[in-house]
Amino acid sequence: MKDIYATLNEVVYDFKEEYENIEMVVYSLVAFAIPLLFTHPQLLTGAVVNAFLILAAFKLRGAKILPLVFLPSIAAFLNGVLFGPITYYLIYLMPPIWIGNFVLVYTFKKLHLSQKMNYWLTAGIAAILKASVIFAGAYLLLQFNVIPAALLTAMGAMQLITAALGAILAFAFLFTIRFLTSKISG
Repeated sequence: MKDIYATLNEVVYDFKEEYENIEMVVYSLVAFAIPLLFTHPQLLTGAVVNAFLILAAFKLRGAKILPLVFLPSIAAFLNGVLFGPITYYLIYLMPPIWIGNFVLVYTFKKLHLSQKMNYWLTAGIAAILKASVIFAGAYLLLQFNVIPAALLTAMGAMQLITAALGAILAFAFLFTIRFLTSKISG
Protein backbone atom coordinates (compact mmCIF):
# COMPACT_ATOMS: atom_id res chain seq x y z
CA MET A 1 0.00 0.00 0.00
CA LYS A 2 2.91 2.32 0.75
CA ASP A 3 4.24 1.66 -2.75
CA ILE A 4 0.91 2.66 -4.29
CA TYR A 5 0.80 5.85 -2.24
CA ALA A 6 4.43 6.66 -3.11
CA THR A 7 3.65 6.12 -6.80
CA LEU A 8 0.61 8.39 -6.61
CA ASN A 9 2.81 11.14 -5.19
CA GLU A 10 5.22 11.07 -8.17
CA VAL A 11 5.16 14.21 -10.33
CA VAL A 12 7.26 15.62 -13.15
CA TYR A 13 7.14 19.20 -11.91
CA ASP A 14 7.34 19.97 -8.22
CA PHE A 15 5.08 22.98 -7.71
CA LYS A 16 4.05 24.70 -4.54
CA GLU A 17 0.84 23.27 -3.10
CA GLU A 18 -1.14 26.36 -4.14
CA TYR A 19 -0.14 26.00 -7.80
CA GLU A 20 -0.85 22.29 -7.76
CA ASN A 21 -4.30 23.00 -6.30
CA ILE A 22 -4.97 25.56 -9.03
CA GLU A 23 -3.95 23.04 -11.68
CA MET A 24 -6.20 20.43 -10.09
CA VAL A 25 -9.18 22.80 -10.21
CA VAL A 26 -8.50 23.88 -13.80
CA TYR A 27 -7.97 20.32 -15.05
CA SER A 28 -11.06 19.16 -13.17
CA LEU A 29 -13.22 21.95 -14.59
CA VAL A 30 -12.10 21.24 -18.14
CA ALA A 31 -12.46 17.46 -17.72
CA PHE A 32 -16.00 18.07 -16.40
CA ALA A 33 -17.04 20.76 -18.90
CA ILE A 34 -16.01 18.91 -22.05
CA PRO A 35 -18.29 15.86 -21.63
CA LEU A 36 -21.02 18.04 -20.13
CA LEU A 37 -21.15 20.45 -23.04
CA PHE A 38 -19.81 18.42 -25.97
CA THR A 39 -20.78 14.78 -26.30
CA HIS A 40 -19.88 14.33 -29.96
CA PRO A 41 -17.68 13.37 -31.55
CA GLN A 42 -16.74 10.90 -28.83
CA LEU A 43 -13.35 10.49 -30.46
CA LEU A 44 -12.51 14.14 -29.78
CA THR A 45 -14.10 14.49 -26.34
CA GLY A 46 -12.60 11.19 -25.18
CA ALA A 47 -9.15 12.12 -26.46
CA VAL A 48 -9.20 15.48 -24.66
CA VAL A 49 -10.43 13.95 -21.40
CA ASN A 50 -7.74 11.26 -21.59
CA ALA A 51 -5.12 13.93 -22.26
CA PHE A 52 -6.15 15.68 -19.04
CA LEU A 53 -6.00 12.38 -17.15
CA ILE A 54 -2.44 11.89 -18.37
CA LEU A 55 -1.51 15.48 -17.53
CA ALA A 56 -2.90 14.85 -14.04
CA ALA A 57 -0.57 11.85 -13.78
CA PHE A 58 2.37 14.11 -14.52
CA LYS A 59 1.41 17.11 -12.43
CA LEU A 60 -0.88 16.12 -9.53
CA ARG A 61 -0.11 14.19 -6.37
CA GLY A 62 -2.11 11.63 -4.45
CA ALA A 63 -5.84 12.17 -4.09
CA LYS A 64 -5.71 15.26 -6.30
CA ILE A 65 -6.09 12.97 -9.31
CA LEU A 66 -9.46 11.71 -8.10
CA PRO A 67 -11.65 14.55 -9.42
CA LEU A 68 -10.30 13.85 -12.90
CA VAL A 69 -10.98 10.14 -12.49
CA PHE A 70 -14.62 10.68 -11.49
CA LEU A 71 -15.87 13.91 -13.07
CA PRO A 72 -15.87 13.14 -16.82
CA SER A 73 -18.34 10.24 -16.61
CA ILE A 74 -20.51 12.16 -14.14
CA ALA A 75 -20.57 15.07 -16.60
CA ALA A 76 -21.47 12.74 -19.49
CA PHE A 77 -24.39 11.39 -17.47
CA LEU A 78 -25.53 14.91 -16.53
CA ASN A 79 -25.34 15.90 -20.19
CA GLY A 80 -27.91 13.20 -20.91
CA VAL A 81 -30.10 14.39 -18.03
CA LEU A 82 -29.92 18.06 -19.01
CA PHE A 83 -29.84 17.90 -22.77
CA GLY A 84 -31.18 14.38 -23.50
CA PRO A 85 -31.29 11.69 -24.59
CA ILE A 86 -30.30 10.27 -21.25
CA THR A 87 -28.26 7.09 -21.22
CA TYR A 88 -29.21 5.41 -17.96
CA TYR A 89 -26.77 2.65 -18.77
CA LEU A 90 -23.97 5.07 -18.01
CA ILE A 91 -24.84 4.83 -14.31
CA TYR A 92 -23.93 1.13 -14.38
CA LEU A 93 -20.80 1.79 -16.43
CA MET A 94 -19.42 4.53 -14.15
CA PRO A 95 -17.50 2.21 -11.75
CA PRO A 96 -15.61 0.42 -14.57
CA ILE A 97 -14.91 3.80 -16.21
CA TRP A 98 -13.61 5.21 -12.92
CA ILE A 99 -11.39 2.19 -12.38
CA GLY A 100 -10.16 2.41 -15.98
CA ASN A 101 -9.38 6.12 -15.59
CA PHE A 102 -7.48 5.41 -12.38
CA VAL A 103 -5.56 2.60 -14.07
CA LEU A 104 -4.54 4.98 -16.88
CA VAL A 105 -3.24 7.59 -14.43
CA TYR A 106 -1.58 5.08 -12.12
CA THR A 107 0.12 3.27 -15.02
CA PHE A 108 1.67 6.52 -16.22
CA LYS A 109 2.85 7.36 -12.71
CA LYS A 110 4.22 3.87 -12.05
CA LEU A 111 5.84 3.04 -15.39
CA HIS A 112 6.91 6.42 -16.74
CA LEU A 113 7.53 8.52 -13.64
CA SER A 114 8.70 5.90 -11.12
CA GLN A 115 10.34 3.33 -13.39
CA LYS A 116 11.40 5.75 -16.17
CA MET A 117 9.87 3.63 -18.94
CA ASN A 118 9.63 5.20 -22.39
CA TYR A 119 6.61 7.53 -22.74
CA TRP A 120 5.17 5.79 -25.81
CA LEU A 121 5.55 2.30 -24.40
CA THR A 122 3.88 3.48 -21.21
CA ALA A 123 1.11 5.10 -23.27
CA GLY A 124 0.46 1.86 -25.13
CA ILE A 125 0.37 -0.24 -21.97
CA ALA A 126 -1.79 2.31 -20.14
CA ALA A 127 -4.27 2.57 -23.04
CA ILE A 128 -4.57 -1.21 -23.31
CA LEU A 129 -5.04 -1.61 -19.55
CA LYS A 130 -7.65 1.16 -19.37
CA ALA A 131 -9.63 -0.20 -22.31
CA SER A 132 -9.38 -3.75 -20.96
CA VAL A 133 -10.67 -2.80 -17.51
CA ILE A 134 -13.59 -0.82 -18.93
CA PHE A 135 -14.41 -3.47 -21.53
CA ALA A 136 -14.29 -6.25 -18.90
CA GLY A 137 -16.68 -4.31 -16.67
CA ALA A 138 -19.02 -3.64 -19.60
CA TYR A 139 -18.85 -7.26 -20.72
CA LEU A 140 -19.73 -8.43 -17.23
CA LEU A 141 -22.70 -6.04 -17.17
CA LEU A 142 -23.77 -7.35 -20.58
CA GLN A 143 -23.64 -10.94 -19.30
CA PHE A 144 -26.08 -9.95 -16.53
CA ASN A 145 -28.32 -8.19 -19.09
CA VAL A 146 -27.74 -4.80 -17.47
CA ILE A 147 -26.51 -3.02 -20.62
CA PRO A 148 -27.10 -3.61 -24.34
CA ALA A 149 -24.42 -5.17 -26.55
CA ALA A 150 -24.20 -1.96 -28.59
CA LEU A 151 -22.26 -0.31 -25.75
CA LEU A 152 -19.39 -2.79 -25.90
CA THR A 153 -17.71 -1.02 -28.83
CA ALA A 154 -17.82 2.32 -26.99
CA MET A 155 -16.44 0.64 -23.89
CA GLY A 156 -13.68 -1.28 -25.66
CA ALA A 157 -12.16 -0.23 -28.96
CA MET A 158 -13.24 3.41 -28.58
CA GLN A 159 -11.63 3.58 -25.11
CA LEU A 160 -8.38 2.23 -26.52
CA ILE A 161 -8.38 4.73 -29.38
CA THR A 162 -9.27 7.75 -27.25
CA ALA A 163 -6.66 6.82 -24.63
CA ALA A 164 -4.00 6.58 -27.36
CA LEU A 165 -5.09 9.90 -28.88
CA GLY A 166 -5.11 11.44 -25.40
CA ALA A 167 -1.50 10.31 -24.95
CA ILE A 168 -0.57 12.09 -28.20
CA LEU A 169 -2.33 15.29 -27.11
CA ALA A 170 -0.75 15.18 -23.65
CA PHE A 171 2.70 14.61 -25.15
CA ALA A 172 2.23 17.58 -27.49
CA PHE A 173 1.13 19.77 -24.58
CA LEU A 174 4.01 18.69 -22.33
CA PHE A 175 6.51 19.12 -25.18
CA THR A 176 5.18 22.63 -25.87
CA ILE A 177 5.41 23.58 -22.19
CA ARG A 178 8.98 22.28 -21.94
CA PHE A 179 9.93 24.11 -25.14
CA LEU A 180 8.40 27.40 -24.00
CA THR A 181 9.89 27.06 -20.53
CA SER A 182 13.36 26.50 -21.97
CA LYS A 183 13.00 29.56 -24.23
CA ILE A 184 11.83 31.76 -21.35
CA SER A 185 14.45 30.60 -18.84
CA GLY A 186 17.32 30.72 -21.05
